[in-house]
Order: sequence, then structure tokens, then C-alpha cells
Amino acid sequence: MAQSRGTTRVGYENKNGQVNIRPLGIPGTDHGQSLYHLNCTHCGFDYAANGSDTHLRKCPRCQGGNPSTGGWTPD
Repeated sequence: MAQSRGTTRVGYENKNGQVNIRPLGIPGTDHGQSLYHLNCTHCGFDYAANGSDTHLRKCPRCQGGNPSTGGWTPD
């Protein structure tokens, strides 16, 4: 089994300024993945990403990143 790099823990911030807010508890779009709520520290945008992508995501609003995974939007 692969060792965790901590990228799915709450509070993790990647090099692009995207912070993991919380697990969403819903299946992701990649095999065996779950979705996580991410927030951009630059513009405040909230979106979802597969756990396997949190380390590299860029904001869909201000950094040209991919749209929210699975069509998730904040409540």
C-alpha cells in the first residue's frame, strides 16, 4: 500500500494555494477516490476535487484549473 503524503488531511495547502477544507463523503470520478472540498486562498472560490488531485489542483476561477469535479457546488 502507498504511504500517504497527507494531501487529503484537512488544512493541507498545495503549492498553488488550494486548501483542503473537508472530505465531502461522496464518491469521486477516479477509481476508488472520494471528493474533497477545496478553497482557493487567492480568490476564495470553493470547489471539489478527487483526493488524488488535491496536491496539484489550480483554482478554476483565477488560475485556469479544471472545473469542480463531479459537478459539486457549495451549499
